[in-house]
Amino acid sequence: MILGVLLTALAACSSENEAERTAATELQRQQVDAVQRPSGGTIWDLFNRPDENVDFAVNKYLWTAALDVLSFLPLEGADPFSGIITTGWGGVAGASVPYRATVYVTSPALEARSLRVAVFRQSGGRAVAVSDAVAEQIEDAILTRARQLRVGVDNRR
Repeated sequence: MILGVLLTALAACSSENEAERTAATELQRQQVDAVQRPSGGTIWDLFNRPDENVDFAVNKYLWTAALDVLSFLPLEGADPFSGIITTGWGGVAGASVPYRATVYVTSPALEARSLRVAVFRQSGGRAVAVSDAVAEQIEDAILTRARQLRVGVDNRR
């Protein structure tokens, strides 16, 4: 008798679990369908978008100018969606210590407040920030190059 009650309870639990699993599976299927077909495509369309449809939140002239001005340093990372360019340690002509830079392009406007540069030098195996004057000089060089790119001047050698 006790065995019969336990088997009945177990059967009831399994049918509840089956019903819950079916409901959960249906909910997951609906969620996947909603994600996969937001506009008639699939989720992979998000990663295979043509370049002309990609909107960047950074100024393309500042972005290109920063890459041009810092081309003497090895590029470590560049993310046009977040506007961050990081370089690896590299030598500057006439300097005995390696330097690295991080550039932040923060808006689509071609103006000085859309650009921030942080420069570090290697000292005793650790990174030390250089003076603000050096970062400002690099910012000025990037802004000048961005303006040249905007008006179509190419000063490359």
